[in-house]
Amino acid sequence: MRVFSSHKELIKSIDSTKLVGLVPTMGSLHEGHIYLINRAINDNEQVIVTIYVNPTQFNNKSDLTKYPRNLKKDLRKLECFKNIFVYTPSDNDLYKEIVSKNYDLDDLDNVLEGKFRPGHFNGVATIVEKLFNLFTPNNAYFGEKDYQQLTIIKLMVKKLKLNVNIVPCDTVREPDGLAMSSRNKLMNKKERLYAGKIHSLMIKAKEIYLDNKIDNIENILKNELNNLKHCKVEYIKIDNLSKYSDCLKDEGYRLFVACWIGKTRIIDNILLR
Repeated sequence: MRVFSSHKELIKSIDSTKLVGLVPTMGSLHEGHIYLINRAINDNEQVIVTIYVNPTQFNNKSDLTKYPRNLKKDLRKLECFKNIFVYTPSDNDLYKEIVSKNYDLDDLDNVLEGKFRPGHFNGVATIVEKLFNLFTPNNAYFGEKDYQQLTIIKLMVKKLKLNVNIVPCDTVREPDGLAMSSRNKLMNKKERLYAGKIHSLMIKAKEIYLDNKIDNIENILKNELNNLKHCKVEYIKIDNLSKYSDCLKDEGYRLFVACWIGKTRIIDNILLR
């Protein structure tokens, strides 16, 4: 493992004749991130893992402030990977001015997460495009837990005609089904116990939907979740994100959920097929 805080120094170490895989993260690494890294190692000759909490994708300054960070712990988790590059930049190494670009995302940035987090996806696209342009990876790896983000990155790549293959990776879950997330550690023990019930309720809703095609399944699940202690639903939606753009392949309908457990925001989705 070699650690760089300067993109210029890292670029000097990359062999442009070999396949490069990129795994962008915001740190506070967990097994979901490790899964992405292993996928990248299997597919590529060189792997770059970025650890950077990107300010432009936080529409809420308090969320940026409280986002969990522990670089030393993250680097210890990566010590087992002998042949990776780790990029841990400062804001100044990436931004002359910390602002987002405005992208044409075919209105996909205004639904679901975009509706509740205005400007978020322009911030995500800004940092991802920066990383792609700096390191010109052959492959880049993103988890399906943030499925709307993954879809928007695919759309951006097609619109800008960037030469990078986006590799979707399955959501990695805790034993009780909760999607792994850096924010999970912000919950106390009681909150974490109730959060573990979210996925089982989503699976139950999926089974009812597939068996009966019930139109009000979103309301059924919303009531179930709101009956959980400490849980407040933000949105529940069955949607096919490919319908927003002719540039996207039809990936099918998914059940999307965003809710609060105490003061921790949780998002998840499952494929309805």
